[in-house]
Amino acid sequence: MQTSTTAEMSQFAEDVLKGLSASPKYLSSRYFYDDEGSRLFQAIMDLPEYYLTRAEMRVFEMQGDSICDVIADGHDSIDIVELGAGDGSKTAVLIDRLLRLGIGITYSPIDISQGANDELATRFAARFPTLDIKPHTGDYFRVLEGLRSGSGRRKVILFLGSNIGNFGSSQALAFFRELRAAMEPSDMLLIGFDLQKDPRKIVAAYDDSAGVTARFNLNLLRRINRELGGDFDLAKFSHYAQYRPIECAARSFLISRERQTVEIAALGRKFEFDAWEAVFMEISQKYTRAMIADLASESGFKLGPEFLDEEDLFLDSVWLPN
Repeated sequence: MQTSTTAEMSQFAEDVLKGLSASPKYLSSRYFYDDEGSRLFQAIMDLPEYYLTRAEMRVFEMQGDSICDVIADGHDSIDIVELGAGDGSKTAVLIDRLLRLGIGITYSPIDISQGANDELATRFAARFPTLDIKPHTGDYFRVLEGLRSGSGRRKVILFLGSNIGNFGSSQALAFFRELRAAMEPSDMLLIGFDLQKDPRKIVAAYDDSAGVTARFNLNLLRRINRELGGDFDLAKFSHYAQYRPIECAARSFLISRERQTVEIAALGRKFEFDAWEAVFMEISQKYTRAMIADLASESGFKLGPEFLDEEDLFLDSVWLPN
């Protein structure tokens, strides 16, 4: 079971207070992934509407050999650091091929969920007995400093599954600049980008017919109740998703179904919600190839090879320190 440190709890409380005191209200998506949130997201990835995971998996299955050639690049041993590892299913495709090539690998998955990390480490240890696994649990922003001092081998940093889509443009730029500062000239970054496409397909991915995404968003209210002593009645909120094609951004909200007051004991505060008031939960940014090139250049990277699925839904892009 996941536990939270006092510092993490304090930050959680501070961010909830800040978000619910704002106008309009918001909650940070960084807190979605407690153990239950991670379990629900794994379920989302299996939904028929959620094309992203399948599209990126096809990239790895069809072009894995070429990706591994770029990753190895003449090195006989490498360090793979994965930010937001989840279940590691796509990474397993690459690790399997790299090990078959005789490449020595230290794999450091980073995830905010202890449960997800434990399951990943157990599964990978059974599948890859020779793999050196060093999992880290926590917010990967805090791990960036640790990346500056490593084994001296090439670092291959993975940021897959369109995780970058949860960043606004200024946040993405700041994140990649900080990541660039943690990298050596021989290191590389492999990033997954969900590409711009039919808006109806995108909306369906974030508003599935089974309601799993709704439960995923509502779980953050449940977490506030459990960890901060909130009294949110989840039945009084509903999930709403939209896509703004000009901004290439999907957005998720929780909508208060009636006028209500919510108390959060750890904050010593009550919060008023009007009927049909929206609480912004998450952005899921989509990208054009021009947007990707601009972001790389502004962050201090140069573009390496790019790998697409057969429907041009998803792109995995290699970035190299410039």
